[in-house]
Amino acid sequence: MELEFHQLELRYDRLRIVHPDHERRLLSSLAEVGQQVPIVVVKQDGDEHFVVIDGYKRVRSLRRLGRDTVGSFCWECSEAEALVMSRLWHTGESETALEQSWLLVELHRRFQLSQEELARRFTRSVSWVSRRLALVRELPELIQERVRRGEIVAHAAEKYLVPLARANQQACLRLVEGVGSFRLSSRDMAVLYTAYRDGNAVTRQRLLEAPLLFLKAFQESLASPPPSASPEENLRTDIEVLGSVARRAHRRLRQGALQKLLEREREELARSLRQSLEETRCMAERFEQEMGHAGPEHANGDSQAA
Repeated sequence: MELEFHQLELRYDRLRIVHPDHERRLLSSLAEVGQQVPIVVVKQDGDEHFVVIDGYKRVRSLRRLGRDTVGSFCWECSEAEALVMSRLWHTGESETALEQSWLLVELHRRFQLSQEELARRFTRSVSWVSRRLALVRELPELIQERVRRGEIVAHAAEKYLVPLARANQQACLRLVEGVGSFRLSSRDMAVLYTAYRDGNAVTRQRLLEAPLLFLKAFQESLASPPPSASPEENLRTDIEVLGSVARRAHRRLRQGALQKLLEREREELARSLRQSLEETRCMAERFEQEMGHAGPEHANGDSQAA
């Protein structure tokens, strides 16, 4: 059936991410051959309006082309059932974790579906549903809106901005504000997130004040090889790295990483730790020996004068 635009309720357009490239191709196709696939709607109780379930890109493109009506197919079911069926219908298409989360939140809030019911309908675990709902709670709405508009890569938001917001929401918002309209790749966002997570207070401040400048400096440092270091400088770096790695491993232990492993994995990790401790002990003994052999005059660099 053909529906006019004023008959369409577009309440679920926020459940999908806008991909400008996809929409340009669709616009070109619709202009050339017209609408081939109808949108999916359900009848709204009590009036002549229909809720759009699937086909928001087609609606936007047909409106831009100045068309008067939209070819539609009406499903005889409830809104909630239609939303679930539509998403399962498109199960072969790529779908981000955030898009899954937005749909689950809508079903949970608007239709009061419990986490257990959502898990059953999508043939997932309750834990999976809980993690998806938490994703929306942890990521600021301002950032979610930019993901919807295609201004922030969804994978970058899910993998890097969510943990940053969980640790420091204000820092996350400052980072996104500093990036502005520049659309960073997931790789670039990973660089900024890792630098913030592992950096000291000065590094973090520099990064948040000018993230694009920080990223440019990082890329330039990769392009130009650093000057070769002396054996003494390399030794200093190795010992500093040893301490840094130990602190990072300790932090992960405090966060419960070991408890998530199977017994076999714990045993393998314990063997690796014993080997690392033995190698560290041998290095420390040799270090103490060298310190004893060097003596104070070698440390001052004037043994020849003696």
